[in-house]
Amino acid sequence: MSADPTQVLAFETDCHIFDGCGFPSPGLHSFLFEPLVGDADSSVYFNKTMLLALLGSIIIVGFFWAAFRKPQVVPGKLQMVAEAGYDFIRRGVVYETIGKKEGEKYVPLIVSLFFFVWMMNLWAVIPLAQFPVTSIIAYPAALAAIVYVLWVSLTFKRHGFVGFFKNVTGYDKSLGPVLPLAMGIEFFSNILIRPFTHAVRLFANMFAGHTLLLLFTIASWYLLNGIGIAYAGVSFIMTVVMTAFELFIQALQAYVFVLLTCTYIQGALAEHH
Repeated sequence: MSADPTQVLAFETDCHIFDGCGFPSPGLHSFLFEPLVGDADSSVYFNKTMLLALLGSIIIVGFFWAAFRKPQVVPGKLQMVAEAGYDFIRRGVVYETIGKKEGEKYVPLIVSLFFFVWMMNLWAVIPLAQFPVTSIIAYPAALAAIVYVLWVSLTFKRHGFVGFFKNVTGYDKSLGPVLPLAMGIEFFSNILIRPFTHAVRLFANMFAGHTLLLLFTIASWYLLNGIGIAYAGVSFIMTVVMTAFELFIQALQAYVFVLLTCTYIQGALAEHH
């Protein structure tokens, strides 16, 4: 394996079992990329994950622009697909969680979040890209921060300072002597743990999924030698199975991310009780 930990390749392509080289297992080096522009010490830095995020944003905007730039009463195939995706998030997530009256204004945000996260996840199985952008913690953390700021601002706007305090601490005087302990736990959970878990849930699933895909892909190539060919076939089948499973997880994690976002918004808008 290359001594440079920032190499894009996750393994050496000339390494096989029985050739005297060890199994080049994936690791943190598999998530590090050399800059395409600039370097880590300069003010200008642009690498593969940034490129994928940019391309993903362009693809999403381009898709919806092409679908809705000339909307038809009887939609064409592209418009029908776009409307189905938009309506699924609007009715199945936003309306079901926040309600139609309160939730309508947040539909564009939630739809944008869903398709952005989904696209960033999908890069993991797209040839040449083959890397989920959300497996880099900075991206889920930035999205979770946006949701967190929105939740805090909405809670303040709807309830004021006192109402915000009651909302985030779960204030309920019927709890009696345990009220201070319950308030402390709720405050810690909502203010500190909530944004952390919101980001890490997405990041951890994509990180683990990509690692497993790398593991079976590398093993398929590494075992392709002598008697190891039989095992390479099994590993390749597992690669295909894991890819199919990862497609499901990618959509599921995008759905969970926006579902939690809607839950937080609904909690910010709900009257304290």
